[in-house]
Amino acid sequence: MKTKILSIAAASLLTLGMTSCGEDFLEVQSKTEGTTGNYYSSESAMSRALIGCYDAWQCTVSKGPVFTLLYMSDLLSDECFGGTGNSDARNSQVVDRFDIAEDNSQVDLHNDLWKYYYEAIYTVNELIQHENDVTWSSDAAHGRLIGEARAMRGILYFDLARIFENVPLLTVPTTANVPQAPVDEVYEQIFSDLKYAADNIPADAYPKASSSTNDGRITCYAAKAMLARAYLFYTGVYGKEPQTVTKADVLQGLEDIVKSGEYSLVPLYKNLWYCASTKWEGSDQTGWKEVSTYAGEDNAENILTMKFNYTSDYNGNSGGNNAIQMLSVRGGTFVAPYGEGWGGATVGKQFYESYPAGDQRRDASIIDLAAEGFTALADYQQNGLQKQREYTGYFNKKYTARSAHLLNESSGTWSFTHYWNDVQGGDFMISQAIGYTLMRYADVLLMAAELGSPNAQSYINQVHNRAYATEAEDGSVVTPSLSVAVTKENIMEERRLEFAFEGVRYWDLLRQGVDVAARAIVASGETVLDGGQENRVTFKADNITSKRGFQQIPLTQIQLSNGVLKQNAGW
Repeated sequence: MKTKILSIAAASLLTLGMTSCGEDFLEVQSKTEGTTGNYYSSESAMSRALIGCYDAWQCTVSKGPVFTLLYMSDLLSDECFGGTGNSDARNSQVVDRFDIAEDNSQVDLHNDLWKYYYEAIYTVNELIQHENDVTWSSDAAHGRLIGEARAMRGILYFDLARIFENVPLLTVPTTANVPQAPVDEVYEQIFSDLKYAADNIPADAYPKASSSTNDGRITCYAAKAMLARAYLFYTGVYGKEPQTVTKADVLQGLEDIVKSGEYSLVPLYKNLWYCASTKWEGSDQTGWKEVSTYAGEDNAENILTMKFNYTSDYNGNSGGNNAIQMLSVRGGTFVAPYGEGWGGATVGKQFYESYPAGDQRRDASIIDLAAEGFTALADYQQNGLQKQREYTGYFNKKYTARSAHLLNESSGTWSFTHYWNDVQGGDFMISQAIGYTLMRYADVLLMAAELGSPNAQSYINQVHNRAYATEAEDGSVVTPSLSVAVTKENIMEERRLEFAFEGVRYWDLLRQGVDVAARAIVASGETVLDGGQENRVTFKADNITSKRGFQQIPLTQIQLSNGVLKQNAGW
């Protein structure tokens, strides 16, 4: 017999373990530990278990898969190249170019990601399975807690289905060897989970307007927005309507978000991002001061953000955003407020130059290394540029590590270091506490416009005009009154510029057709520097179309399944 043991840590995080004994031994009920048979017996226990679900969801990033969804999405798009170190393995190039020939040994690229996603799904399924074992204090309490869990499961499967398409569908906690499910069944489960959350999490469960913080909880509004994103992807890629939800349902959900008054656009685009809105003034002699207009992660626009912390260590405690390290400038800490990373996902020059004149989103989204002073530094030329693969002169500014000038109180000297919220927080390689915003209000407006809202003209204009807003000398924001024709092409272009490097662009391309995605990616090829030497990055359309835009199933998972899992076409 097998009994799962549950232990609640000091931080109330749920951890699953497993013990076993022979059939000849008497099974004894533990007096000190909760088991899956007796733990889920109260609403308070279910609430603690839900925290464990959030932790498991966060671990899909913080446990350290190289290709987190955010990093992978950037590489797959026409925004970025593989990058990383000039002497590193070419695994980022395999993903970026959809080409195993870049490094034939890279047959297990996404094994960790696959494993952590299914660990999270198992944890969520464990909670949902005990839904009827509890006497709930109210229907609202029941709907909120199960709604959050089902929304998480829906998001987890939506990620897996976008990345791999063909995945096993598990809705109960099991370790059975299950084959891949028909893709339509997976999406119907995604829609069912997100619709349940949208309908059952009370609108006042986590009121943003009355709170200065948002702890990363999934609200009914987040569920409605994610449902719209999944709907647009499914109907675009597969060319048919789902059975579980209608276009009218999805659009109404987006209109509900707008009408709620809970969210609004941050007036200046740059203030959405710390490094775009922050500078350090002074010198080592006179002292340094941080000057920032950053609106914070809990700003009025962010609808759903996955939260992280800077307390990760090498003893099994993980909580940092591992995508940040991959996306940050390689070679050291050179210019505040930018921190150190591994130089992945270098931004294409063509993409940088594609922003129209006056569009404030370019400089808020992209680090121009020459303009920011990197290329003038001998230290960067030696330790960064010479070691960087696929150098373009541009990096992601939205999701990049942070640095600061901090004063050593005992010595009175200033140091330049990894930085988080006024402290030198943790190891820069694993302790990036920067949240990953999955959904912004701007996306709600543009999705509603795309779905045919009667307010489409107002919605696209709001997003477009904010992109050209500037700050007057008196600190007021000057926003122009421009108008953009409501067409599919204009909406997709607005999305391209608005959500650069936020893990959105590639999926927007793919839902327009794999041929559309392939053409855009092929056209993004250009000359880069590998260790200071010129090289041309080229893409082949057939590498993308033959795989239908999806990634390889990890070889380890195929082998563990004894061949029950089948590799995706083209890989």
